[in-house]
Amino acid sequence: MTVTDLSSRPGPPALVLVAHGSRDPRALSTVRALMDRVRARCPGLSVRLGHIELNEPLLPDTLAALGNTEAVLVPLLLGRGHHVKRDIPETAAAARARIAAPLGPHPLLADTLHARLLEAGWRPRPASAVVLAAAGSRDPDARADTDRMAGLLAARLRVPVLAAYASAAAPSVPDAISALRAKGRHRIAVASYFTAPGRFATESAAHAPWLASAPLGAHEAMADLVVHRYERALGTPVTAAA
Repeated sequence: MTVTDLSSRPGPPALVLVAHGSRDPRALSTVRALMDRVRARCPGLSVRLGHIELNEPLLPDTLAALGNTEAVLVPLLLGRGHHVKRDIPETAAAARARIAAPLGPHPLLADTLHARLLEAGWRPRPASAVVLAAAGSRDPDARADTDRMAGLLAARLRVPVLAAYASAAAPSVPDAISALRAKGRHRIAVASYFTAPGRFATESAAHAPWLASAPLGAHEAMADLVVHRYERALGTPVTAAA
């Protein structure tokens, strides 16, 4: 993907990355690294960061700092849950902001998950399988989005992929591992379906019987996906295909 310099055009809406927030300091450094990658793809575009909770800047403060500048909020969330359906829209309603779709599910996430698994040592082997470890939600739409992502990853890896959750939904990661073992799958990897490091990602990885990948993080494909979601919400491309 090549970049388009926006500095000579009328100012487009700011792109605001909306992160959940975490007490793990690695989360903040990860989303800042992702923000830097997005900025590199879109010179001249105002790219900001706002958190739902736990970290500064909080999203209302980021939007207040933009003043009358329009914004597109791109949730760094992986499906439709409470934050996407309620918290972010309520905050956006008080500002000149529109909301992009959450990052997942999307084939670019399958690319990222595959890359992270390869980094961890993944190689397809007889009787191998993957547990897609996600945060979890009581919202059925969020679970449906995770199941769809598991299907996209399974098509990419050509091995069974079972979605599992760190909280609020079933199966748990240990239960998913047991279910795969019962089907004769003994080389089981845990794919960390988390935007950034944190408690749930760490706990999920600890259950891995073989290997566990790192969270999605600031991978190149993640930056591409953020820009894609922004462009779809805006209805105007800000990058040009090579």
